[in-house]
Amino acid sequence: MKKAHHYLPFLLVILQPFLLAAQQDDFPSEDFIYMSYIRSVKFHIEGLYLSYPVIELGGAARVTLSFDDLDGDTKDYFYKVVHCDRDWKPSQLTELEYVEGYTEERIQNFEFSFKTLWPYTHYELTLPNQDTRFTKSGNYMLFVYDDTYDRQLVLARRFVVVDPKVTIDPRVLRASQVSKFRTHQEIDFVVNHEKFKIQNPMAEVRATVMQNGRWDNALTDISPKFIRSNALLFDYQDVIVFPGGKEFRFADLRSFRLVSFNIYSVERTDDGFVVQLKYDEPRAGEAYTSFNDLDGNFIIETTDQPNNTLSAEYADVVFYLKRDQPYYGKEVYLFGGLTDWDILPEYRMEYDEGLGAYVGQALLKQGYYDYAYATLPVATNDKKGPKPQPSLTEIEGSWHETENQYTILIYYRPFGSRYDQVIGSVTFSSNL
Repeated sequence: MKKAHHYLPFLLVILQPFLLAAQQDDFPSEDFIYMSYIRSVKFHIEGLYLSYPVIELGGAARVTLSFDDLDGDTKDYFYKVVHCDRDWKPSQLTELEYVEGYTEERIQNFEFSFKTLWPYTHYELTLPNQDTRFTKSGNYMLFVYDDTYDRQLVLARRFVVVDPKVTIDPRVLRASQVSKFRTHQEIDFVVNHEKFKIQNPMAEVRATVMQNGRWDNALTDISPKFIRSNALLFDYQDVIVFPGGKEFRFADLRSFRLVSFNIYSVERTDDGFVVQLKYDEPRAGEAYTSFNDLDGNFIIETTDQPNNTLSAEYADVVFYLKRDQPYYGKEVYLFGGLTDWDILPEYRMEYDEGLGAYVGQALLKQGYYDYAYATLPVATNDKKGPKPQPSLTEIEGSWHETENQYTILIYYRPFGSRYDQVIGSVTFSSNL
């Protein structure tokens, strides 16, 4: 097992200048891990490990951020929250207008791993807390930076605070487009606002729809299609449509003693574990099969030790995708919650002619992981151009029957307002 690099120089961001200037163009508005020694980042509603970070304004629910520092030492980590508009740019509100207390504070909750081959430090933060209390609904960015090294940004996370004023009635249908009828899912919904007056819904209301908590393929800035008495109808044809995909593959890494059926071997080395999974095969041509999954998410857990958080081991996990020949003009990537729903160089699979398979590797903490294989045209993987959109269809296939989780967010900005409110949200299964 190789130690993680201390820094990713090309992603190094000094936090203070952009927070002071709040520059719109270079504001880091996406979920991202900037340092390779930061691992196992989880961000969810407190106590609900597979939930998405969406909470009610003034409600009892809180969001919890946790992560491991693989350097295994202590660092002076601080957090910072920034209120954003629906397009994830900083809003016009001042800090005093959206937070009671402080928008920036030290993360004080940390513990060291216990008797692990790879020592690490585990950090946790819960919001709101006694230092930071939200007073406005909307989109928020959470930044964690290391004040030990000149305020270096180490990770960023999106979350949403909702002030519920409306209710949402969703429906999941087969796509109306003939070419997508067997492969896609269409979302229609009605926003009811009997107790909340909206003067100009077409100009003041917008919706965002996410599949499985993913922001990378979310459909945003959707206006109502029809207006009825106290109801806004989002009833489009071939607009709010997502590929159904397939239920995710999984790697059960909860035990390195009693291995699960999809693990080929577990090797203990001087500085960690190496786990080789059994060969996967493309599923695009297979018939749909229903089984429970985590909708691409993952859970940190070990059955080898009593403490999931501090006793779980790290391992280099090797993935194999059987393929007689490489995909022409395409790169193959490991993809899912374990990759932060992002196409990253460290998760690119290399084709091995001798094995007749793509081979990739990921450093993972013991747990249960969903994953998939994504393809990306080589020509579009350009950091200077638009962010490429990965395709899961070529390897995994897509079926309308697949169970997915969807989240709808309703934004409201009345005439003259200086920020976007979030006045409604709902998360639901496609198997309604």
